[in-house]
Amino acid sequence: MNTALTTSRPAEILLVEDNDNDVELTREGFKQSKLVVNLHHAKDGEECMAFLRKEGKFADVPSPDIILLDLNMPRMDGREVLAEISKDDSLRHLPVVILTTSQEEQEILKMYQLRCSSYIVKPVDLNQFIRAIQSFSDYWLTVVVLPAR
Repeated sequence: MNTALTTSRPAEILLVEDNDNDVELTREGFKQSKLVVNLHHAKDGEECMAFLRKEGKFADVPSPDIILLDLNMPRMDGREVLAEISKDDSLRHLPVVILTTSQEEQEILKMYQLRCSSYIVKPVDLNQFIRAIQSFSDYWLTVVVLPAR
């Protein structure tokens, strides 16, 4: 039987986020969750896809267990990333959790139609943001059974 991820090894999480403050808040949330994670960062969708496809400087990176994806980024936004992941047989098994400020019902529906695994609206309050990351960690890294890499 497969057990929770964190009992066997650190979780590999790819955070795709262009806002440096949100990157730091996310790091802090994981730190406070007390779960062992390796948090990788891509600053936009193009870098995310290079990471996932192990291109260039990302040739030796581990495959992520989960992708935390912002929607509003330069160059290639989260919507385009999710569409790419959804149509790529080698990537579509990856859980993608949207972490964004958009609360638009049509946006949420479209992301689920593109097969996102969860949709989290970023809280604007610092403590609530950190709690949201802790809740994400508790659920995705202790309750959910993820596929083996």
